[in-house]
Amino acid sequence: MTRPRLVLLAALPLLLTACDGGGDPVQQALMETSSRNQSATVVEGAVSGPEDHSTHDGGTPGAGAGDQAFAASEAEMHRLMSAASGATVDEAYVAKMIAHHQGAIAMAEVALSESRDPEVRRMAQGVIAAQTREIAEMRAWRPAATD
Repeated sequence: MTRPRLVLLAALPLLLTACDGGGDPVQQALMETSSRNQSATVVEGAVSGPEDHSTHDGGTPGAGAGDQAFAASEAEMHRLMSAASGATVDEAYVAKMIAHHQGAIAMAEVALSESRDPEVRRMAQGVIAAQTREIAEMRAWRPAATD
């Protein structure tokens, strides 16, 4: 998407609000809130919203207790993915995906130990089962012999 299109999309809620011309004050407030939430600033091709990314404790922006619960498993996954390598793209892909899947399992284990939501727990169990199967499949993969 080109920059003018992004600016136009960001300005669309403002234009719709301007065309309203008054009317119901509740509807007007909803439109203004929507406009503020959907407005975006285009900076070097990136789009960012009006969210507050500041922290008061010097930690990761927006990191709450939920994010902190996953910090160690995320860091380990990224460390393992960076360390994984292969002589070919195929080998590197498999090595990095194994590390990625191990990270998914570690995050699912955090969800199982911390979450009380039955749906989240069900999803976490499914992730563990699926990713474990896929890791076994990737570990069994061998590069095709080249002649």
